Amino acid sequence: MGQLKSQVKPFDISKWEVKGAWEEVRANKGAPGVDGQSIADFEKDLQNNLYKVWNRMSSGSCFPPPVRAAVIPKSHGGGRLVRTLCGRRGAALRHRAPGP
Repeated sequence: MGQLKSQVKPFDISKWEVKGAWEEVRANKGAPGVDGQSIADFEKDLQNNLYKVWNRMSSGSCFPPPVRAAVIPKSHGGGRLVRTLCGRRGAALRHRAPGP
């Protein structure tokens, strides 16, 4: 008989961290992402949506294409392209996490 795969997630992200990041996004009244989903739409199935965010981020499967891009002008001319990945909820969670 084969062995069952471990149920341990490769990234240690607590569900409380995801909920806290969501609360920050909601308090900031974030704009809809590229998918057009508003905060009100996300809240319609909040428990399930937060679980999906947590599951994808903690399992390492949250690898969407860039959802927003903006050019930040430089003082010497030109600019720097900045991208936000994994939507605003994932960005808020990454912002809360300690750096490497």
